[in-house]
Amino acid sequence: MDLSQYSVAHFDRGASRLKEAAWVLIKCLFFQNPWPWPSELRVFFLRLFGAKVGGGVVIRANVNITFPWRLAIGDHVWIGEEVTILSLAQVTIHSNVCISHRAYVCAGSHDFRSPTFDLQTGPITINSGCWIAAQAFVGMGVEIGEGSVVSAGSVVMENIPARSFVRGNPAAVVKTL
Repeated sequence: MDLSQYSVAHFDRGASRLKEAAWVLIKCLFFQNPWPWPSELRVFFLRLFGAKVGGGVVIRANVNITFPWRLAIGDHVWIGEEVTILSLAQVTIHSNVCISHRAYVCAGSHDFRSPTFDLQTGPITINSGCWIAAQAFVGMGVEIGEGSVVSAGSVVMENIPARSFVRGNPAAVVKTL
């Protein structure tokens, strides 16, 4: 690979540079710090920047959301400390979902086979009633089926059927719930 040839010129960031700069400022002040700002304030800012957010959403400290205009969150969702949501493509989190501490929801990657290490993106959907446990990784293009549990530290790179308990790297279905 030759990173001197790498470019993201073709990547549509989904908003103007000014809007993105304003978001980075808000994110630093109200999201990516340990101060216990109320979730309602964080939800207000997400909505202000284009996220679709339901009611009863809890967003803890040190959460990193890249592009809120590519984020949809249902009702009664809990996002734990130090969660990262790399929303290079649409990320949809349905209702009654818990995303635990330090989980990483990653809607982008790179083509390591390409000599120019091309950026790749794909949407992520986490359906209702799911639990993404601490330090789990959910990769681009993945859909987590309704009522599923992704155990701590798991790496999910393929779709997970509804009502499944998965664990490991790569994550594999251990049992049906």
